[in-house]
Amino acid sequence: MTDHVKSPETATGGTPARPADAAAIRDPFVLDVRTLGRRPGTMSEVHRTLTSPERLGVDMIGIPAGSEIELDLRLEAVSEGVLVTGTVSGDTEGQCSRCLEPIDGAVTVFLTELFAYPDSETEQTTDSDDVHRISDERIDLEQSIIDAVALELPISPLCSEDCLGLCQHCGVRLAVAEPGHSHEVIDPRWAALRDKFATGDATDDAQGGD
Repeated sequence: MTDHVKSPETATGGTPARPADAAAIRDPFVLDVRTLGRRPGTMSEVHRTLTSPERLGVDMIGIPAGSEIELDLRLEAVSEGVLVTGTVSGDTEGQCSRCLEPIDGAVTVFLTELFAYPDSETEQTTDSDDVHRISDERIDLEQSIIDAVALELPISPLCSEDCLGLCQHCGVRLAVAEPGHSHEVIDPRWAALRDKFATGDATDDAQGGD
């Protein structure tokens, strides 16, 4: 994991930004915001490569566990908390929803999240499910990233827009099936009549053989 943080204090010769602490190393989605000092307008940048501890995405496609996720974020102190903006990127793996072939790609999501100070008006007047909180001078981006990735990825991913899918009768991929691939399909309403005639033909053959 690489973690590069820049802040206005560092740029002007003031107090340098704190390195990633032990909590952030244990949980790569956690960022320390103490350097912002609750001074509105103070900003820092976070450029971090982390390893996803679990799969992120939807049923058919997602960022696999153990793959790299790139964070390119800006943290800005505002009156009610810390505003996080920027991008989160990662490689994806999944299956085509039509032909079930493996597919891969990449996803980039844009984050805009406010993390409220514990004693702010926002924190006191907003339901816990509607706003993220700052806890112990840290913010946890995990749920924000999980939600953003799930919203960005398609529910029904395709290997190509014109994917033909699978034959509904034998399951072969139509993209690789022989030209004119088809099956004789008899209307179920006529199936009993077909069986009756088939039985009758067999009986006639047997009698004729006698």
